[in-house]
Amino acid sequence: MSTLSRPPLLESNIRRVAILFAGGPAPAANAVISTASVSFLRNNIDVLGIQHGYSHLMEYTPEKPLVEGKGYVRITHQMLKRSRNSQGILIGTARANPGKAISDPAHLRDPERSAPLKTVYDALRSLEVDALISIGGDDTLKTANKFKMYQDTLPPGSHRIPVVHLPKTIDNDYMGIDFTFGYFTAVEFLASEVRNLLADAEANRAYFLCECMGRSAGWLAYGTAISGEASLVISVEDITGKYETSEESLNPKTGRKEIRRVMDLREVVKRIVATMRAREEAEGKEFGVIILAEGLAELLPSQHIEGVPRDEHGHIAISQISLGKLFSELVTKEYNAQTGRKRKVTSVPLGYESRCARPQAFDVMLGSQLGVGAYRALVEKRHDGVMVSVSGQLELDYVPFNRLVDPATLVTVVRYIEPGSDFHRLARFLETYVNE
Repeated sequence: MSTLSRPPLLESNIRRVAILFAGGPAPAANAVISTASVSFLRNNIDVLGIQHGYSHLMEYTPEKPLVEGKGYVRITHQMLKRSRNSQGILIGTARANPGKAISDPAHLRDPERSAPLKTVYDALRSLEVDALISIGGDDTLKTANKFKMYQDTLPPGSHRIPVVHLPKTIDNDYMGIDFTFGYFTAVEFLASEVRNLLADAEANRAYFLCECMGRSAGWLAYGTAISGEASLVISVEDITGKYETSEESLNPKTGRKEIRRVMDLREVVKRIVATMRAREEAEGKEFGVIILAEGLAELLPSQHIEGVPRDEHGHIAISQISLGKLFSELVTKEYNAQTGRKRKVTSVPLGYESRCARPQAFDVMLGSQLGVGAYRALVEKRHDGVMVSVSGQLELDYVPFNRLVDPATLVTVVRYIEPGSDFHRLARFLETYVNE
């Protein structure tokens, strides 16, 4: 076949595929949806866009069927024109979780616990869907895995809906893939804000303390700091040694007392002030931007998070903690105590405004390859229960769910920045040097 030839039409038992997007938005979402859709359409396979994640699927009953235009849309070539670089999410999103009650493989055989998964299955069958593509973060991956496992419990001969997952998060903390789509766009957007804040800080001889999105790992905070020329970045990976301590607290899930790892708040605050003083005394700079990953909120001592609610996935409501404001107040006091001088430290949250930014070229290319990878996984490879991955020069790979999700606990593993890795050390090389 010529290198300029289009791939041939392939025989497939898939006549209709459904695509859904769940969790927080990410730049290049539409590149993924668009390229996946057009790949199937060009092979004469119908494409349904399930609107707002699993929410409408979970509300399905035979008496209340899904309605076109509200619960789903029929994706067409006309709908997809010039959509690859567009902002937002063509089919919307939501955080509804049909696998919420499943935390052990045995739960899948419990009719009450697995009822939401059965409802999703029945809803897709009512639409004559032959395969499902889920796009989302690690929680959505867990849901896709549970949906596959639920179907494994069905009687022999039952109709199977193969499921393929496409990894999405601007946090970039996904096992099984080097970079997730939207990460570089989000970093560039947030870095531009940091550069603006630096100019403001210099003019006013002040500091901005930015709370950057990134619940579990520091990829977004570190990328933003490196690109935006921040003065210091601290994430969950940095809470080790003297910055780490422990306390006895009540586990909100089990109700039992346990020893919980927390940060030594005073030591972390002192480290921030050390950077401020080093900038003044060694570099003559009376200004700067400090970046903290929002995931540090999970490591706050219990008195700072008492009573804070958690979402369907057990995540603490970080937005209700005001991590940046807490640190700005503590840093201001510590700086004054050490120097006898005042320095304005203003907290600024960063993150939400980056999630639907216009995607840059690399994220569009990465997202496009993932979208095409969904088609290739289902039609060319006839896979079920795999995550599409991309590495190197956009080479495709297909990673089985059981390599990404613990088969006993059904939990995924977060990909942290490895302390001491070259990426981690890059920020230390570039920011103001402090000798510890």
